Amino acid sequence: MAAQERMSSVDALWFHMEEPANLMMITAVLWFEGRLDFERLRTVVRERLVERYPRFRQRAVAGLVGLPQWEEVAELDLDWHLSRLDVPPPGDRAALESLVGEWMSTPLERSRPLWQFHVMSAADGRDVLLARLHHCLADGMALARVLLTLTDGAEAEMAAEAPEPTSRPSTGGLASWVRGARAVAGTARAVWRKGAELAAEPILVGDLLVQGARGAAAMGKLLVIPPDPRTSLRGPLGTQKRAAWSDPVPLERVKAVGRALGGTVNDVLLAAVAGALRRYLESLGEPPEDLHALVPVNLRPLDVPVPRELGNHFGVVFLRLPVQLGTPQRRLQELVRRMERLKRSPEAVLTFGALELLGYTPAALERWVVDTFGSKASLIATNVPGPRAAVSLAGSRLEGLTFWVPQTGHLGLGVSLFSYAGQVTVGVAADAGRVTDPHALIQAFHEELDALATERD
Repeated sequence: MAAQERMSSVDALWFHMEEPANLMMITAVLWFEGRLDFERLRTVVRERLVERYPRFRQRAVAGLVGLPQWEEVAELDLDWHLSRLDVPPPGDRAALESLVGEWMSTPLERSRPLWQFHVMSAADGRDVLLARLHHCLADGMALARVLLTLTDGAEAEMAAEAPEPTSRPSTGGLASWVRGARAVAGTARAVWRKGAELAAEPILVGDLLVQGARGAAAMGKLLVIPPDPRTSLRGPLGTQKRAAWSDPVPLERVKAVGRALGGTVNDVLLAAVAGALRRYLESLGEPPEDLHALVPVNLRPLDVPVPRELGNHFGVVFLRLPVQLGTPQRRLQELVRRMERLKRSPEAVLTFGALELLGYTPAALERWVVDTFGSKASLIATNVPGPRAAVSLAGSRLEGLTFWVPQTGHLGLGVSLFSYAGQVTVGVAADAGRVTDPHALIQAFHEELDALATERD
């Protein structure tokens, strides 16, 4: 019998959460300026991923008691985990997005290690790499950094280094949350120096956790947040998902808006998301009301390598997006105010601790608690920093990428913001019954940025 290792409670939570209409799968799409050398890509994946990180050669199996176990497979079938996909005619962006949506709707095979890469060749001579990875392997930020280890380039090496040979044991409980929070706070200056534009504005929690009364008050506020308004974004989910991504937005343009109107890069982008939601709801004849976004917050230091055991180490905060306000500038000003309040809150560390404890409870209770949290929001919004300079993979320059985490808690919409090489890409992943045309949201996002830039001028 192969050696087994118990899955951590937080990782087990995401393993248990999966159901047909709500797959716990992290999806990344990377597009290149030319064709990938497939054999070279196989070698890179084997050496930098499979041999380096044990989870990529282990499968999840039921434990005799308690949590699931990680079990090494006897022989990894790399041809199954890395394959080519035929893109239906005419092989354009729309065909690629449709194919991504189909695979986003397809669960990973649980009898194998929980990851799969697909190379798709577009009609214009460019290749696209689709990566599907189960959330129980690691959180989105960790997996983004791991994917960057596959690329060649100085910035990628800076942002995603080789893993530590061993990970420090965790004692769990409040002490581990405090250590995590302090580690995040301690690395903020390093992140700023590295210039990861979106991560340079983390929602830090750090020293606030020692103020027990404030922490208890924050958790109390989470529990009493009312459910979000009933809009077309919320409702029963189906098994069909849709994906779309924008043309890149120059990061300097976003910075210029922030300098002129008062706000960080992160503030401007999230305000544009709020404005896009307002425009989208109005186009459907629905009254625009403020909506909550679940925002994952990385609690892992960014200036140390991702441990070889990977794992989930993040919290979430509830950001109330100012959808109801009528002008772009007012939405940005209010978003800045609300973000400042969140940055002083211990919500992220408290929710991580809650997830850690929840992983030990029966699956039915896990699902009920996560769904209860999900009822208080309408979407998941993520921002992930990539390299500042262009990188390449298997002989082809990476032009851009986008990245989605699962829509946990029966949410039907995910919006991602990914910065890379001086540009930002907006990605939308949605349940087909909740958002029939993801491009409508992307178009609304561009219109809101244009409106903010006009007010700047």
